[in-house]
Amino acid sequence: MKIRRGEGRFWSMVKQFAKSIVRLHVPVVPLNKPIFSVLYLIHVGIRFLVLNILRVVWFQPLFSSQCVAVGPNFRMEQLVFLQGLGRIIIGSDVHLSGKSNIGFCNSVFERPVLEIGNSTFLGHDCSIYVAQSVHIGRNCLIAGGVIIRDYDGHPLDYLSRRNGMPILKSSIKTVSIGDDVWIGARAVILKGTSIGNRSIVAASSVVTKDVPPDSIVAGNPARIVKKMGASEKTSCHDD
Repeated sequence: MKIRRGEGRFWSMVKQFAKSIVRLHVPVVPLNKPIFSVLYLIHVGIRFLVLNILRVVWFQPLFSSQCVAVGPNFRMEQLVFLQGLGRIIIGSDVHLSGKSNIGFCNSVFERPVLEIGNSTFLGHDCSIYVAQSVHIGRNCLIAGGVIIRDYDGHPLDYLSRRNGMPILKSSIKTVSIGDDVWIGARAVILKGTSIGNRSIVAASSVVTKDVPPDSIVAGNPARIVKKMGASEKTSCHDD
């Protein structure tokens, strides 16, 4: 019987040896645990210090140079991955956590607009794609991994996609997110949608149509699952 490469006793021993090498590490025991605990704090402290120095002297100045306006007390943690050319308007007290992506499509409109209102927070790994206009209101909480886009990315017609044709102007529809909106992790906000003030979009939801104010939506496609009363609106606003 012919043994193929990767089979047999020899290769089984090689695989076991490779697995043992991958799993190899210095064991943590009561004797050395305090040492590693201190080393961990040193590691985190150095990383925090280095990232903050880079933010102050490199990341934030570079990104701010690409914005039309940046309000006071703007804070970001890592350099945004920026594609294309557009008008970025950042309000005051805006916080960009971690690293996000902003992409501008310039095939239809020369300078698409992205506007982020005062005191809004964007979590890590958010992606915003703008062909015309995306407006995010004030005091919004946008969790990590959220995707917002005002165009599809490619033409719907397969021949147009095959021939590398640009998107049509008629396929671009602006996105507007109101004030005090909370968008859960990994939610997707698609083109032509408007999210009313104080509304909440549940995690992993896909918003395909307008969300009225003071609504909680969930699912794919997102549907209203609850309308908030006066007491809930007040508590959400206070938070």
